[in-house]
Amino acid sequence: QVQLVESGRGLVQAGGSLRLSCAVSGRTTSSTNMGWFRQAPGKEREFVAAIARSGTSDYRDSVKGRFTVARDNARNTIYLQMNSLEPEDTAVYYCAARKLYFSDRSREIKDYSYWGQGTQVTVSS
Repeated sequence: QVQLVESGRGLVQAGGSLRLSCAVSGRTTSSTNMGWFRQAPGKEREFVAAIARSGTSDYRDSVKGRFTVARDNARNTIYLQMNSLEPEDTAVYYCAARKLYFSDRSREIKDYSYWGQGTQVTVSS
């Protein structure tokens, strides 16, 4: 059974940094295409970043150059390093994993079968 557990929640000022972690069990990160999504109050969940098992990554435009997705296969964990945070980045952040038979990452929520419980990120102005 695949389980994802996020950590790294926090309250930071605009311009600050935060790193989120997603510990994976029941699956190796080296074999899994994974993504980060977020949901702000009153808004729909949206794509943030994804990392393919090949190592390639993808980002939504508003976080390009500020966020970096990475993985540590030895720790079976993926990370989202967030720099230059803005109040608009305030949301609950979720990591997600695709099923093994999919060969690439995706920006679509429907393409992910496994989800973490989410972790709160609050950026004050």
